[in-house]
Amino acid sequence: MTTESRQPGSPVPPELAAARDRLAHPDALSFISGTRRPGRGRPAAVLILLCAGAEGYDLVLVEKRPDLRHHAGQVAFPGGSMEAADADPIAAALREAQEEVGVVPADVSVLGILPTAHIRRSGFDVTSVVGWWTRPSPLQVMDVGELAAVHRVGLAHLLDPANRDTWTHPSGFTGPGFWIDELYVWGFTAYLLDGLFELLGWTQPWDAGRISEIPSRFLSERL
Repeated sequence: MTTESRQPGSPVPPELAAARDRLAHPDALSFISGTRRPGRGRPAAVLILLCAGAEGYDLVLVEKRPDLRHHAGQVAFPGGSMEAADADPIAAALREAQEEVGVVPADVSVLGILPTAHIRRSGFDVTSVVGWWTRPSPLQVMDVGELAAVHRVGLAHLLDPANRDTWTHPSGFTGPGFWIDELYVWGFTAYLLDGLFELLGWTQPWDAGRISEIPSRFLSERL
């Protein structure tokens, strides 16, 4: 199908268009706990992709294969290491989303990027790209060697205080967690969600004193 024959996409909602300034906040990284300012880590990028859902906005998350050497079973955003051909983190995030779950880069309107964060345990310097999916299409696992599943999750579900708690890792670390039915989001992805919600003023009061052990299905030795 040619670009000219495609139906018009969904425009960026005014609420999200107005959020661009917040995403560009010079201290945005301070909203994301569990991270450090970039060091000499390997550059990587992830795509925080929002789209219109049945009730408000949806968010795209991927579930890693349970037999991976690193990050086995974890729920994450589409993304990965930057490659030499990537012009910038935006290009890398869009490429990874296409390779992993079939998102067409031309169908994503970039709202902004969060400051690059160093993930000490994985050794990556990760730039998070926030985008609006103008033409949502059926998602599928394209990278079967890396992913077990892909999910569209209602933002209202993630913001619901009943679905939030604090995880504890065997190493002693703790952080914000999110339940999506039987899925559990923790680690860097949960830090990003928690920080993004705070940055955009979407957070609803939740009980950080409610503690959960990370289910073994999603537990990895790395944060």
